[in-house]
Amino acid sequence: MEWASGDEGRGRQGLGVPWELRLGLLLSVLVATLAQALALDVPRCSRGSCYPATGDLLVGRADRLTASSTCGLHGPEPYCIVSHLQDEKKCFLCDSRRPYSARDNPYSHRIQNVVTSFAPQRRAAWWQSENGIPRVTIQLDLEAEFHFTHLIMTFKTFRPAAMLVERSADFGHTWHVYRYFSYDCGADFPGVPLAPPRHWDDVVCESRYSEIEPSTEGEVIYRVLDPAIPILDPYSSRIQNLLKITNLRVNLTRLHTLGDNLLDPRREIREKYYYALYELVVRGNCFCYGHASQCAPAPGAPAHVEGMVRSVCDKCQHNTAGHHCELCRPFFYRDPTKDLRDPAVCRCEAGIGHEGGEVTLYLFLLSACDCDPMGSQDGGRCDSHDDPALGLVSGQCRCKKHVVGTRCQQCRDGFFGLSASDPLGCQRCQCNTRGTVPGGTPCDSSSGTCFCKRLVTGRGCHRCLPGHWGLSHDILGCRPCDCDAGGALDPQCDEATGQCRCRQHMVGRRCEQVQPGYFRPFLDHLTWEAEEAQGQVLDIVERLAITGETPSWTGPGFVQLREGQVLEFLVTSLPRAMEYDLLLRLEPQVPEQWAEIELTVQRPGPVSAHSPCGHVLPKDDRIQGTLQPDIRYMMLPRPICLEPGTSYKLRLKLLRTGGSAQPETSYSGPDLLIDSLVLLPRVLVLEMFSGGDAAALERRATFERYRCHEEGLVPGKVPPSEACAPLLISLSTLIYNGALPCQCDPQGSLSSECNPHGGQCQCKPGVAGRRCDLCATGYYGFGPIGCQACQCSPEGALSSLCEGTSGQCPCRTGAFGLRCDHCQRGQWGFPSCRPCVCNGHADECDTHTGICLGCRDHTVGEHCERCIAGFHGDPRLPYGGQCRPCPCPEGPGSQRHFATSCHRDGYSQHIVCHCQLGYTGPRCEACAPGHFGDPSRPGGRCQPCECSGNIDPMDPDACDPHTGQCVRCLHNTEGPQCAHCKPGFHGQAARQSCHRCTCNPLGTDPQHCPSTDQCHCDPSSGQCPCLPNVQGLSCDHCAPNFWNLTSSHGCQPCACHLSRARGPTCNQFTGQCHCHAGFGGQTCSECQELHWGDPGLQCRACDCDPRGIETPQCHRSTGHCSCRPGVSGVRCDQCARGFSGVFPSCHPCHACFGDWDRVVQDLAARTRRLEQWAQELQQTGVLGAFESSFWHMQEKLGMVQAIVGAHNTSAASTMQLVEATEELRHEIGEATEHLTQLEAKLTDVQDENFNANNELSGLERDGLALNLTLRQLHQHLDLLKHSNFLGAYDSIHLAYIQSEEAERRANTSALLVPSSVSNSADTRHQTEVLMDGQREDFNQKHLANQRALGKLSDHAHTLSLTVINELVCGAPGDAPCVTSPCGGAGCRDEDGQLRCGGHGRHGAAATADLALGRARHTQAELQRALVEGDGILSRVAETRRQAGEAQQRAQEALDKANASRGQVEQANQELRELIQSVKDFLSRKSPLCLCSF
Repeated sequence: MEWASGDEGRGRQGLGVPWELRLGLLLSVLVATLAQALALDVPRCSRGSCYPATGDLLVGRADRLTASSTCGLHGPEPYCIVSHLQDEKKCFLCDSRRPYSARDNPYSHRIQNVVTSFAPQRRAAWWQSENGIPRVTIQLDLEAEFHFTHLIMTFKTFRPAAMLVERSADFGHTWHVYRYFSYDCGADFPGVPLAPPRHWDDVVCESRYSEIEPSTEGEVIYRVLDPAIPILDPYSSRIQNLLKITNLRVNLTRLHTLGDNLLDPRREIREKYYYALYELVVRGNCFCYGHASQCAPAPGAPAHVEGMVRSVCDKCQHNTAGHHCELCRPFFYRDPTKDLRDPAVCRCEAGIGHEGGEVTLYLFLLSACDCDPMGSQDGGRCDSHDDPALGLVSGQCRCKKHVVGTRCQQCRDGFFGLSASDPLGCQRCQCNTRGTVPGGTPCDSSSGTCFCKRLVTGRGCHRCLPGHWGLSHDILGCRPCDCDAGGALDPQCDEATGQCRCRQHMVGRRCEQVQPGYFRPFLDHLTWEAEEAQGQVLDIVERLAITGETPSWTGPGFVQLREGQVLEFLVTSLPRAMEYDLLLRLEPQVPEQWAEIELTVQRPGPVSAHSPCGHVLPKDDRIQGTLQPDIRYMMLPRPICLEPGTSYKLRLKLLRTGGSAQPETSYSGPDLLIDSLVLLPRVLVLEMFSGGDAAALERRATFERYRCHEEGLVPGKVPPSEACAPLLISLSTLIYNGALPCQCDPQGSLSSECNPHGGQCQCKPGVAGRRCDLCATGYYGFGPIGCQACQCSPEGALSSLCEGTSGQCPCRTGAFGLRCDHCQRGQWGFPSCRPCVCNGHADECDTHTGICLGCRDHTVGEHCERCIAGFHGDPRLPYGGQCRPCPCPEGPGSQRHFATSCHRDGYSQHIVCHCQLGYTGPRCEACAPGHFGDPSRPGGRCQPCECSGNIDPMDPDACDPHTGQCVRCLHNTEGPQCAHCKPGFHGQAARQSCHRCTCNPLGTDPQHCPSTDQCHCDPSSGQCPCLPNVQGLSCDHCAPNFWNLTSSHGCQPCACHLSRARGPTCNQFTGQCHCHAGFGGQTCSECQELHWGDPGLQCRACDCDPRGIETPQCHRSTGHCSCRPGVSGVRCDQCARGFSGVFPSCHPCHACFGDWDRVVQDLAARTRRLEQWAQELQQTGVLGAFESSFWHMQEKLGMVQAIVGAHNTSAASTMQLVEATEELRHEIGEATEHLTQLEAKLTDVQDENFNANNELSGLERDGLALNLTLRQLHQHLDLLKHSNFLGAYDSIHLAYIQSEEAERRANTSALLVPSSVSNSADTRHQTEVLMDGQREDFNQKHLANQRALGKLSDHAHTLSLTVINELVCGAPGDAPCVTSPCGGAGCRDEDGQLRCGGHGRHGAAATADLALGRARHTQAELQRALVEGDGILSRVAETRRQAGEAQQRAQEALDKANASRGQVEQANQELRELIQSVKDFLSRKSPLCLCSF
């Protein structure tokens, strides 16, 4: 060492030697200590920043998690589940006074239940808030700073309608919102921006996690750093501060409800709405600023909690220290220019001293290389000196590729087996990353054995432990198989897919689901109906189920068992050798009935000692039991052991029974209604309940706690509870070795699939049975359409049940038919059937009214008691009362019968005919008035006179009786048939509606109206002949756009102005048009009322003083007001000349004013006329010859003016003025006289011009009339040109030729021989000759036939009908008709009806009637079946088509899924490559600060 401070230093050198030695030794010790610390340090983060593994911050910190509301903390609190309310209200209790325990306290729902666990039934525990509280807070208080990455919440109920997540980084002093969540952000959090965020630190509100669906297991996921937003520097201080938390709080602010809580505030409604959370995951890691890769427990914290994220950084790297690596190690200082997260933030100096002239001390420590020769290059050589250009650092070891450490003494993370022979130093660990514990070296650095996760095994951690599957990056590595205890053959599963080995027809990964088309049997599947049992004569009591109610029995009904009687059940097809409990279902007959029963098991032989039932003794096969009062089932006290493949007989005997009958109830005798016998397997002895392991004990406890065994006690089934359903499936599949096939009957079921619980198929109407293979009680005719209801008549049937095949109901006496709902043929009045009363003229009658049907012998009536029309007699009489034809004049069926009926007069005994319409006379032999014809000849008829109903039908002279021509027409008609109205009338004569013509004389042509009360109009329509431009049926109004009907020449046009009128129409009486605003006058060609001016230019309002006007309308052209006498002025607002006073009080002036005023007015008028003439002359320039005179006069006037205007006028000038004035006066007189002459001539010329204009106007009108006539002639000429005169001529000529041909043919047929007429006459003559020749032969044959008929009649009387009657009627046929029980052929009853056969007989007649009824019924059923079959075929075709479409869509979906899978696999590969790239980037080396002394 040396001092480097000059002479002064040299002067002190001798004195400081001992101090230098002491200081050097001290520094040497410190440097050695530091070097040793550096050598012992594990360079886990030597390549850059490093971070501890991420985990669930809640694990091990359940005591730091709190909730502001928890149900049941102060006592049991009820709650209900909304999703269960559709069946029946399912409510439970919450009791959180003690912590949760699956065995002891499963109803506790504290907040600690949300911490992730890997229990077999993770959904059995959850946190739940109190009912109806919308604002609840969940808060996690950490013991130190942590990095927080994301939050996952899994809810049991609806997710919150609104919530927010907050954080604190200063242990709760200040809070900042991470994210808002709401179904309606605008209402819950107004002013908060809506998602998605645009920047990584935006605070927004999103709605996707606040929907009301799903109702359970809905998730809320929040990531602090959204992966969709790019981040340039993930290690910046702002991002690190965003990730840093000490407290996390979730505020739930609004519940999702169904709205009924707003209408009904009851507590029962609030019990459905609360928060319930299955799981809460807070992912993060301990906060080490990137300087440590693992953490250690804090002082006082649990040290051995698996999966817990520690809070104190362990082994800080990069020369850092502290609980969070926030400090630098001793002898290192923090570089103020670098961030705390920078690996090079802590630096060290190469010397110790002072600047600025102070003493500085440099120490140099020289030592040999301390490099491990196995891990370093060149046999352990290190750098000999520092050379930044070459990258040399004095004393630094050069490690092999896979070796690290200051001495190159250990393998890198992920490598093992340090060896000098290995050029790379170490071998790479062969570890599966999914099964290896993260966050550290994957394998042992010496042996290479990988550090496996809890549920992973194998040297490379590549396999799951037995009973587990799904190797993944989860904390535990694998998941339990969790195979169903009954549905799976064993607890093992496929290691890759987790698929368990299922029993027959069980599916699902865990084998917990039943395959479609199969079912799990109920516990009471082994049921034997008492109706199917054998024994003594048993009474079966069938019973109908009430619609909408669940029956309390199975099968058709019950068996009535009396004391001493025995039922014998044949038991076969048992699934398993085991003990079975005996359950007897029954129904007591009287209140508080009790019974003693004995059951005996008859085995086919002795039981082998080596069989499962080898322990059974003979006495065990006889069991007695007692029925307790008011119980519908009975469990025998001991079970029986039975084996499969063996048939057993179970004999049930009723020893004795009794009860306490009510006083009003009659009790006929001691009997009992037995429904069925059930064998219930003793399930608790199965290995799934008796295995002894924890899972078996838990299953048994659940089975007993929820009373799952009660499923087999009663026939009516309800859906099992959530706790019982999986256990029942497991034990059923265990007993029956899988699921059983549905075997639904194709005829009776709607589908081949059945209910997976119990196997009940979907039956067609009226079909029953589990397999839908038989008709239900009260139905019959099992077939493709199901079964039909018996519909037995309650009046005619003994029971409402019928025979199951034919449907025949048991009939009462007298009832008949399939349903016993009508009487037999020949009877009526169901159910009190009695014979039809038809007087021997009909065989049957209406079954309800007794009215006879099909009356014979010309009879009619309800009882065939009268003759039909055209016959007379009394058919009620047994003899001589037959109906005979009426002679009117001949009988019915002849061509001369004209009566509707007749009767015999009681006094004269003559036949009185009731003639048809149109006939009269004693025998209806003449035509009645109003009819004509000749009824006396064969084929003659009386026909109504065709007079259009316009004659009196009672008037014999109204029409001719022979020709029918009308004579006396009525109703203003005329003509041969009274078919036309008279002149001056119109209407329809056939309807008697001829009315007088009503024509308006103002609008009707006077030529067609001879008088005012008689006008001729159209006879059909009644249209009167109108004048021009007149319309109406009566010519009573003008045509549109015309008016003035009273002109007697027709109507005049309105002539409304085209643009100033609203339309061409006007008032029909005044002619006033409807003007637009601003126009008036009759034709709207003037200004409107109270206006004046030119309407084409401008209309002005009349400005008249109302006090001085005579009429409000001013002059339409000048606007001058019309003043009243004594008033004048343009506005009539001043007194007129000759009047004095103040307007409007004007008074006439003195009489002298009138004389002078007339003179003055005359002079003024003459002056104005002269002025006007002068102006006209000046404007027209007609001065002509007067021009020189005018100039001369103008010169003299000028001279006169000059003289007058001179100031000094002399006498000479005065004389000159007088002379000039006289000359002017003379010249003016001459000019005036000349002008007067010219005015007279001009007046004559004007008169001539006016006459010429009138003549020219007349000529113009004549020319227009000629042009109109010319146009009409042109139109007629065009019409004649286009008319087809040749076609009309050809039609007439053809009709003429056809008429001639018809005339020729008629003449040929009638006059020529031979012809059709002559041939007809010859044929008639030949026919008459033949008839005369054959008449004698015909008479002889007729007599022979009569003799043969007589012989046949005698032989028929000798024949016996005994055998036939017996076969037909079903009773001995030798009995007479009176005493025979069923009559016979030829037998009649007292009413004369044929009687053969009857109810209860087995003869052909009764059988045929019954067969006919069944055949008709069957025909109707077949037709309905055909219709339904067609419908089924169409539905099947439609189903096939839909299935094809569904198959096509499924194939498309499969193709898309395959494509998506390829894309996902590609994306996964790219993601793995990206992760590897990130790992490589994070694993890069960073320079290590080594101090050299």
